[in-house]
Amino acid sequence: MKSKLLLIILGIVLCVHTEAKTDPKTAPKIKVACVGNSITAGAGIKNRDKDSYPMMLGQMLGKEYEVRNFGVSGRTMIQKSNSYMKEKAYKQALDFRPDILIIKLGTNDTNPIFWKYKNEYPKDMQTMIRSFKQVSPAVKIYLCYPVTINGKKFSERDKVITTEVIPMINEVAKEVNAQVIDLHTVTANMPENFVDNLHPNEQGAHILAKTIYKALTGKESTHEIQPFPGLKGKWKGYERYDFTYKNKAATVVCPQKALEGNPWIWRPAFFGVFAYADEALLKEGFHVVYYDLTHEYGCPKSIKTGTDFYNNMVSQYELSPKVVLEGLSRGGYYALQWGIAHPDKVACMYLDNPVCDMFSWPGKKREKHWKDFLKHWELTDATPETFKENPIFHLQALAQHKVPILAVCGDSDTVVPFAENMKLVRDTYVELGGPVEVIIKPGAEHHPHSLENPEPIVDFILRHQPAYKEKQYYNIRGSLTNSFIRFEKEKKGRVAFFGGSITEMRGWRNMIQEQLKQRFPFAEFDFIDAGIPSTGTTPHAFRLDNDILAKGNIDLLFIEGAVNDHTNGFPPLEQVRGMEGVIRHTLTANPYTDIIMLHFVYEPFLEMFPKGQVPDVILNHERVANHYLIPSINCAREISERIEKQEFSWKDFGGVHPKWFGHKFYAADIQALWDKMWSLPQNITRKEHEIPARSLDKYSYANGKFIDLKEARIKNDWTIVPSWQPKEKTNTRKGFVNVPMLYADSPGATFTYSFKGKAVGLFMACGPYSGIIEYSIDGKEFHELDTFTKWSKSLYLPWLYVLASELDNKKTHTLTIRVSKKKNPKSKGTECVIRNIVINE
Repeated sequence: MKSKLLLIILGIVLCVHTEAKTDPKTAPKIKVACVGNSITAGAGIKNRDKDSYPMMLGQMLGKEYEVRNFGVSGRTMIQKSNSYMKEKAYKQALDFRPDILIIKLGTNDTNPIFWKYKNEYPKDMQTMIRSFKQVSPAVKIYLCYPVTINGKKFSERDKVITTEVIPMINEVAKEVNAQVIDLHTVTANMPENFVDNLHPNEQGAHILAKTIYKALTGKESTHEIQPFPGLKGKWKGYERYDFTYKNKAATVVCPQKALEGNPWIWRPAFFGVFAYADEALLKEGFHVVYYDLTHEYGCPKSIKTGTDFYNNMVSQYELSPKVVLEGLSRGGYYALQWGIAHPDKVACMYLDNPVCDMFSWPGKKREKHWKDFLKHWELTDATPETFKENPIFHLQALAQHKVPILAVCGDSDTVVPFAENMKLVRDTYVELGGPVEVIIKPGAEHHPHSLENPEPIVDFILRHQPAYKEKQYYNIRGSLTNSFIRFEKEKKGRVAFFGGSITEMRGWRNMIQEQLKQRFPFAEFDFIDAGIPSTGTTPHAFRLDNDILAKGNIDLLFIEGAVNDHTNGFPPLEQVRGMEGVIRHTLTANPYTDIIMLHFVYEPFLEMFPKGQVPDVILNHERVANHYLIPSINCAREISERIEKQEFSWKDFGGVHPKWFGHKFYAADIQALWDKMWSLPQNITRKEHEIPARSLDKYSYANGKFIDLKEARIKNDWTIVPSWQPKEKTNTRKGFVNVPMLYADSPGATFTYSFKGKAVGLFMACGPYSGIIEYSIDGKEFHELDTFTKWSKSLYLPWLYVLASELDNKKTHTLTIRVSKKKNPKSKGTECVIRNIVINE
């Protein structure tokens, strides 16, 4: 509790409504100036800001030193040639007033064009030294021998260095009481560390830096070339690098192993404050990056500065070109402004109680911040009528690029009120067709920011990474606009989840329910959980009316059945009839219903996709989706590819019944489809989905329904048990125990049922005592049906048997059922447990 309170206090100190600043007294740093030519400047090195020898020297010396690189390419010591002392960098070095001066000039002087003035070399060196001593009398001078020049082309110039330049440097050093550093010997015989025999590469520069470090400190350096510039430290157990870029503080925290694509999250304000999500993303493989633009109010100049920093991160350090923008409080204002300027460079945004309107915060009542805002925007005053640069007026580009936004907001925030800030952005962005989610924290104020369990934030960011989205497979068909209008405009919604055990278990269904609340935070939802383990599309088609449609009009239906259709051995004909039955029946009952079809994964599917095969059951269900223009998601292919690429194992995923980790992929796929299909065109109303005049199969189960057990005409030994339970303790499925069942276990027990319809069947509980039944349609010969399944030994399995499927529905038919004397040798009995008689009218 104490640590939480301290964190909140820290956030208050650092964040939006604090006037005070802390200015701790620190000891002055030891200033080191590196003066030299292109070798000092870092020519031939890809990233001079990180890997030139002055920058690596600074990394080695640590936080007590400030090392600056004043190198200029092509410059000499001799003033009658391309003299360094004619350059702006020379004046800047003098103005720096260094405590330590490192001079490395002489390589270019050996050019015959300039060396004809060689007698000037020592005199000009003394002139330079005197100029520095005038501004810094106590400056400590180090004179460096030029590096070895490799190759035959430059052999004569290297000879000049050894026989003439080095002796001159020694003489000057003696006269001015300077120390010499031998960079010539340490670079001999290592042409592999030079890019052109003259300029060292990163490894060569590292040797120079270590040599100078030893001269300055008397110690050997254990430093290794860093992935980022600046001082190396630790943050939350991860490597941290602090440096300056364009005179502003920057920090990069590195993951132990970067995710594919090198994703990164960029904070423009308040590093390390309420950083639950940052820490979690590090574990996932993200770089956490901070560049301090806190007090610049998203002004145009700060956007340009931030863009320079972004370009540097992408080009020099190969971070993803699609950045995640993270904006807490006023940092949210900057994130929105930068994203508006560069929507093509943004993977997604995470905003937290963000400032979105300068008139809400700081507003004129916060006089200091208001004046600061005007100063950075180069304004003398601003009113809502004259200042039209708030993000709400410029969201079109973000919406056109479908940049996803997640906001976490307290509904009781009095500092940056939700209604005046993020709600306005959210509502406008939705109108423009942009994907946005909002997590509203009831009763929460401006602090604390974030979520102590940042899982929803992290999941949102992960699923919007380019490398992640490359492996998602969905088919965009038809429209999902009806449900969007219903949820957003009418603020009501009934959503049904229809499937087997993967739907019934805690997992993707629960995630999607929460994500719907985030996308539509002002809507009231009624969720229908209609998953029954072990059931596929044929049972779905017959139970649809009772389990879903009877609950009222459905706005959005999720349907899955590929795994159970396949594992239960339903033939292709049944796969089509079952799925088409669900789709056609749903649309007939309410043509405004939006439907999403899902294909989940289990072991046999994993073996097919690497061979280029698509499971027949998925193809059959896709036939239906294509015929009725139903969007679909092939989760099975995605998981197969991710496992093949060793992102995780089948065990890690959780198997056919995924772990929470595995379910996240299913939920992310649905979110990706929503991002593509959910938008609100102007002035549009809900429209009926077109139902094809002809079915794919005229015997599809589009009119499936349950029949009251009391309609069965019992002849002998059958009874309706009001609340059936198994004879002995064994596994059961929800909805198939403690419910009315038509029951018999005596051979010869018979009942009949008369009906009109195309199909008739039985929905049964098939367990350890299940027997063999005999059935006849319209007095014709009896057929045997063994109801003991391969799972029945330890489970009363819900199983729907279609006994006849191509009947004339204009005629009255009679079904006769009797218990056979025969028995499956694996069964313990001859019982028959019927939960429903089903027909397809």
